[in-house]
Amino acid sequence: MTPALFIGHGSPMNALEDNAFTRGWRDAAQRIGRPTAIVCISAHWTTRGVAICTAPQPRTIHDFGGFPQALFDVLYPAPGDPALARRIAQMVKSTNVYEDAEWGLDHGAWSVLRVMYPGADVPTVQLSLDMSQSGAFHCQVARELSPLREEGVLILGSGNIVHNLSEFSFRDPRPLEWAVRADATVRGLVESGNHTALADWPNLGADVLRGIAGPEHFLPLIYAVAQRTAEEPIRIFNDSIIGSISMTSVQIG
Repeated sequence: MTPALFIGHGSPMNALEDNAFTRGWRDAAQRIGRPTAIVCISAHWTTRGVAICTAPQPRTIHDFGGFPQALFDVLYPAPGDPALARRIAQMVKSTNVYEDAEWGLDHGAWSVLRVMYPGADVPTVQLSLDMSQSGAFHCQVARELSPLREEGVLILGSGNIVHNLSEFSFRDPRPLEWAVRADATVRGLVESGNHTALADWPNLGADVLRGIAGPEHFLPLIYAVAQRTAEEPIRIFNDSIIGSISMTSVQIG
């Protein structure tokens, strides 16, 4: 089966930079090879209800502010896959999935994919995060996507295990002690395959709660780790923390 990924995406400026994180993303792409399609679950498409993007040519969404013009000039013209999107809407049985042709690729998707697959030639669809639902709900939806991996589809979650911008300092990017502890707690559960505990993240202690200032950056992790079967290996990479943001990334399979 095609591996599944969780990418700690951090700043959208990574889309323009050559650094340790982007090199880690490129290495992951080389290990996986070219998938037949990509289903991306990004921290930056949150909805009530679950939506799937059916746009045949998804637009590049610049959903941020305060960055250099060069970042706003980036386009990632990967094709969509309306047929795959509609199949996913039928595959997911635990909830209704509605079709959305207006979305596109937000920076949680394109800032990573531009580095991993710079040719923008892999059909890509986004699945939204229903923020009204529990971690267990997201875990179930993730498992219903698993058969796609047998068809060469890459399931990619994009967010950050620890993401607390209110405590982030550009002047001092040294890892905060509580963020290191939170990342280690989550990483331990990922490596042990304890998906139930990860889905119940509000009960993982004060450090994790502090790190998950909003669950939208944490939930994409669940979509990747819930793919794991008992015999599949786990690879942790980009395991670094910048202040109050974790860049830790995970490959399943």
